[in-house]
Amino acid sequence: MPTLPNNNTVLNTTATNYRKPFLTITFLFFMWGFITVMNDVLIPHLKEVFELSYFQAALIQFAFFGAFFIISLGYFIISISKGDPISKIGYKNGIIIGLLLCGLGCCLFYPATIFQRYGIFLSALFVLASGVTILQIAANPYAAILGKPETASSRLNLAQGFNSFGATLAPLVGAILLYKVFSNGEITVDSLKIPYLIYGGLFFLLAIIIKFVNLPSFKNTESLEKGLYVLKFRHVVLGMIAIFVYVGGEVTIGSFLINFFKLESIAGMDESQGGVFLSYYWGGAMIGRFLGSVAMGSMTDKTRKYITMAGLSVISFMVIYFITGVKNNDGAFTLELIPFAEIQFFIFFLVINYLAFLIGGSKPHRVLTLFASIVIVLLIIMITTQGTIAFWSAIAIGAFNSILWSNIFTLAIKDLGKYTSQASSLLVMMIVGGALVPILQGAVADSIGIQLSFIIPVFCYAYLIFYGLKGYQIKPIKA
Repeated sequence: MPTLPNNNTVLNTTATNYRKPFLTITFLFFMWGFITVMNDVLIPHLKEVFELSYFQAALIQFAFFGAFFIISLGYFIISISKGDPISKIGYKNGIIIGLLLCGLGCCLFYPATIFQRYGIFLSALFVLASGVTILQIAANPYAAILGKPETASSRLNLAQGFNSFGATLAPLVGAILLYKVFSNGEITVDSLKIPYLIYGGLFFLLAIIIKFVNLPSFKNTESLEKGLYVLKFRHVVLGMIAIFVYVGGEVTIGSFLINFFKLESIAGMDESQGGVFLSYYWGGAMIGRFLGSVAMGSMTDKTRKYITMAGLSVISFMVIYFITGVKNNDGAFTLELIPFAEIQFFIFFLVINYLAFLIGGSKPHRVLTLFASIVIVLLIIMITTQGTIAFWSAIAIGAFNSILWSNIFTLAIKDLGKYTSQASSLLVMMIVGGALVPILQGAVADSIGIQLSFIIPVFCYAYLIFYGLKGYQIKPIKA
């Protein structure tokens, strides 16, 4: 979920240094996409271990995404009173601090498993999410400036594609580690010890690598606007609401998918099986973001663009297909591919996704309206049907969620000039929707059941249709 740099960023390096730094930063996107979606595996795991209600299990996302709001709010208050912290310490140091916090949060899972207290797990997730928040603030604009300004959006979509690749792998790897390798045949909190120590070690190792990698530096020549004048812009305020409901809708759908798959009327899958198919959900988001990087890039030859988009879609699908075919049977890894006949609906929805990109073109408001409308249709199918159709409709939502964030963000900061930085900070705060909407759906699920509870995100995406049709329009500043 990117934040964007202002237009007065000045690079102190040459273009020949861009490729290596961008590859390094892209791996950051992969890692925080991976660790964020591990929550979707954690929710059913801890729900069963601690015998939690859906509402209590949703506190995992509340602790995680609540950190986004608190850290972003603190960052905003400091920036308007004392200056932008990242500009002072440098983006490289900001990234390192974020990585260290991520590593610490992962390592806190170890004492949490020893004491076996749900509250300690939530505290560890808060620390982990604090690190991810700082990475969001530091790494996204850094990725955007590593190249030509006119292709910044395409570059961010590409980096976000690898973020989704990490999200695609997380359910599969998490399911194997938690339910197979370290579970000893039982679902316990002890199975979390080693996996999260491994994740923590990777974050610490990446922090060391970043420390010694020669990353280009830049300075910000724009003076920060004080006060809250940016709230006089109608499209910013409505955009803040759009970010809130989008993140809330996306997170709550992913949070309850495995529990949805467990329903006998849908698929009757256990957690490990559901984790595998959750990879298709996030894999769809990965495909959509890769397509978005081309659709909204600088390629002018339409024939070449359409062929490239189709090729990326096919290649990305095959990567997902083979990754999800990896099985762990008593410590031995084998390749057991799902018959194409069983995933034909997923392929059908990918074709619809490709056609929707062609219809939406490069206009963010049009793509936002179209994709949000399709998500609502898929949610209604989930709620009103059973079996294979409901199952694959749920998974297909990932593909149409893919670039909604970037489109909302682009529309919300359009033509703000010197107010862009303030608007960016306020929009990042609205990620708190990922903390609040899941617990709302959890409470509803406890009352009327998990399937009917998906009516909650329907309202979220209905607002996005409004924003894509009318809310994005720029109005004069109010007196």
